[in-house]
Amino acid sequence: MSRRSKIYEGKAKILYEGPEPGTLIQYFKDDATAFNAQKRATLQGKGVLNNVISEHVFTQLDAIGIPTHFLRRLSMREQLVRAVEIIPVEVVVRNVAAGSICKRLGLEEGTALPRAIVEYYYKDDALGDPMISEEHITAFGWAQDFELDEIIHMALRVNDFLCGMFAAIGIRLVDFKLEFGRFYTEEHMQIVLADEISPDGCRLWDMKTNEKLDKDRFRRDMGGEIEAYQEVARRLGVLPSADIRDIADGDGRKKRKV
Repeated sequence: MSRRSKIYEGKAKILYEGPEPGTLIQYFKDDATAFNAQKRATLQGKGVLNNVISEHVFTQLDAIGIPTHFLRRLSMREQLVRAVEIIPVEVVVRNVAAGSICKRLGLEEGTALPRAIVEYYYKDDALGDPMISEEHITAFGWAQDFELDEIIHMALRVNDFLCGMFAAIGIRLVDFKLEFGRFYTEEHMQIVLADEISPDGCRLWDMKTNEKLDKDRFRRDMGGEIEAYQEVARRLGVLPSADIRDIADGDGRKKRKV
């Protein structure tokens, strides 16, 4: 991996140039951040769990016709993905009141929303990813009207599918974040789902106990983050066979937790 050029490094992932034109290698880090990176930690094994969970989710979405950037998993921490032009808008789909919507609207956490609500946030760390409207998106040219229509349609389809998928394993999909990109071919441009879908970007609650199985455990200093992510992976049937404390690093070498 060291021989490949780094394209971009974010809070939870690194993108390297891929082995073929039009591809990238997406590397999942163990870094955890919250509150616009004001809170930071390293959670050994988180990157592996997010990698295999996201691989499973994207594979399932591809099977129902949702176009994504995912091509295949390369290792315990790496995926091969299509190179896409990321649309600078985070799309949040909410089914149950939690997080910022409770503060903004005075809702009690856990209140079922009357229907799935789609929100938009401008991707800019320096500005704190502010909430924006469809008017902002089209007026500033971040996406055209027809692209936004496709994004909304895909986001709601993803929500319907994931709600059912998680409910089948006893997990309530409270809300989640999506990112989209433009994938260009010689003939046309296509909007595709990008980034990842994992407990880092979803609120996942046990349907019987309401136990949190997501990054809120880190945000709220609850502890047990890796155990919660492992439980999601276990229920999905994708928990790595190796001990998560002794897993293959991205280049195939072993990395022992201390």
